[in-house]
Amino acid sequence: MNKANPQDDLSSDQMRQLVVSTLENLKAIDVHSVDVSGLSSLTDGMVIASGSSSRHVKSMADKLIMLAKSRGVPPLGVEGQRQGEWVLVDLNDVIVHLMLPQTRAFYNLEKLWEASSSRRSGQPARA
Repeated sequence: MNKANPQDDLSSDQMRQLVVSTLENLKAIDVHSVDVSGLSSLTDGMVIASGSSSRHVKSMADKLIMLAKSRGVPPLGVEGQRQGEWVLVDLNDVIVHLMLPQTRAFYNLEKLWEASSSRRSGQPARA
């Protein structure tokens, strides 16, 4: 039976896994998946990855957008594509952050979300 909306076939975990494997195939650097369900009302997960240049970051974003559209999950929004320093692709259940290494190091999103998770669970954040 064909469903009218292929998005119904992908859970948020499956979408996150698809994003991660796609970015790994595109030679993304240090792909990191973060479960933010229960921490954010905006999304269930985030994927954070770096590219070797702004051209690489933009190319990964373009290919990810094409893949999502082909799966019936057009992005809700895309920001930063012109500059390529930090491109955000909002796939609803998964928000993808593609950054240059220096931008990623400056904002350190992984540590930010880790600290939020630790605070919520009552455990101290790792230093």
